Amino acid sequence: MSYRLLPLTLVSILGVVALTSGSALADKAGAAACAAKLPKDARAIYDASAPGAASASDLKQLLTQQTRSLAMAGTISRGSARASAEAAGPCVAMLKS
Repeated sequence: MSYRLLPLTLVSILGVVALTSGSALADKAGAAACAAKLPKDARAIYDASAPGAASASDLKQLLTQQTRSLAMAGTISRGSARASAEAAGPCVAMLKS
């Protein structure tokens, strides 16, 4: 590699890194904006699921486990648990990268 091309290569690499990290931040911001519009029970499911969303291999399973746990603890209504999980799902999916 020519030493004249080294600065250009570094700028290119830094640009790719900046764009990649920027898109991840945009997903988190979008997820936060989405979650802000959720009803109380759906927001509780989002809050419980969000920390594990990025590393989850199956978001549906994560949401199901968190929803079941919150419903059994009486934190959310059992009657609306499914609808709340369905509402929280798209917001949690934004966190998956």
